[in-house]
Amino acid sequence: MKIITESISINTEGRCQMIDLTSAVADKLSQLGLAEGLVTVFVPGSTGAVTTIEFEPGLAQDVPELLDRLIPQGAYHHDKTWGDGNGHAHLRASIIGPSLQVPFSEGKLALGTWQQIVFIDFDIQPRRRRLVVQYMGN
Repeated sequence: MKIITESISINTEGRCQMIDLTSAVADKLSQLGLAEGLVTVFVPGSTGAVTTIEFEPGLAQDVPELLDRLIPQGAYHHDKTWGDGNGHAHLRASIIGPSLQVPFSEGKLALGTWQQIVFIDFDIQPRRRRLVVQYMGN
């Protein structure tokens, strides 16, 4: 079994911006020539998350609106401690999670028809993000 670790660098706007990573992950898988295995996408940092969703304009609006209702910006203990105003970003990221694993077979990601891999940046300012993508397989 091979283990290959890559990275994806992206510029983000923050504030619940969703970025579709599916093509980047699938294109690298194709280049590596692996047929069967598992890919992990992980975001180092505590204000971003990785998940799957149907990446379309309606859901790109629905997700931030839902999270605004569930975890609004506010006076969280983190904000009082650090004074940076992004306590809600940490909480949102912790609920969705920092990583995702997707199996692949015959060199193709085993995603559903309407399922894409997305990164969500919850922070309150633009950032340069580096995501770790690790392919394990044959």
